[in-house]
Amino acid sequence: MSTLARSARVIAIANQKGGVGKTTTAINLSTALAAIGETVLLIDMDPQGNASTGLGVAAAARKVTTYDVLMGEYRLEAAAADTSIPGLKLAAAGVDLAGAEVELIDAERRHHRLADALAEYLTLAGAASYVVIDCPPALSLLTLNALAAAQSVIIPLQCEFFALEGLSQIIRTIETVRARINPALELEGVVLTMHDRRNRLSVEVEADVRANLKERVYRTVIPRNVRLSEAPSFGKPALLYDLKCPGSQAYVALASEILQRERARRKAA
Repeated sequence: MSTLARSARVIAIANQKGGVGKTTTAINLSTALAAIGETVLLIDMDPQGNASTGLGVAAAARKVTTYDVLMGEYRLEAAAADTSIPGLKLAAAGVDLAGAEVELIDAERRHHRLADALAEYLTLAGAASYVVIDCPPALSLLTLNALAAAQSVIIPLQCEFFALEGLSQIIRTIETVRARINPALELEGVVLTMHDRRNRLSVEVEADVRANLKERVYRTVIPRNVRLSEAPSFGKPALLYDLKCPGSQAYVALASEILQRERARRKAA
């Protein structure tokens, strides 16, 4: 593996539970990292293509997609298209990606199609310093491809009653993937989303998660914020839609926290 490949950080955004802010986190974290000065590739691995839509890329404009990459028809470099955000590229997804589940079922290295494509991409001059993979909300072949390609996983966790149950499921999945597919995979961190400090349940869930996972939970908390919800309908990350809103500021803080952890990790290595 080249120096470029080693220096890049590949992070999957995953949770088997839907509606937890996974795609919102993928879009806005990628945008915030690019705004801070990193070069970022966001890979949309969800057949719904919400990350692609949220970055303003219409379905008709998605000429080369992650489906094409998984099927071996194009290299990842061809799918990595510029976005309206300087420093941020997107490998878009479309509905045809759902067919990959069936088409790859008997394929050679079916769990490693994305990992192989990404390894080749990261040897190129100008490859991204951060790769963020938006996973579908299910334990599917697409999710397994993302986890096989990633170095670490960020788990967005909605501050609600069933949060810890969903958290235990995704942590077990990470452990299974580490044991069977990707020994290098680790938990990057848990980010609490849709948090409302006026709501006693949000406060209790936060305390519970921090008591169980301690430093693996990010200090930054993503608040429940209407501007975060509105932004995708305008085809913009919240940071472009309303930089000053609490949700945007929280994702800038999260990106800074992730970079701090990465610097500490490299210093300790």
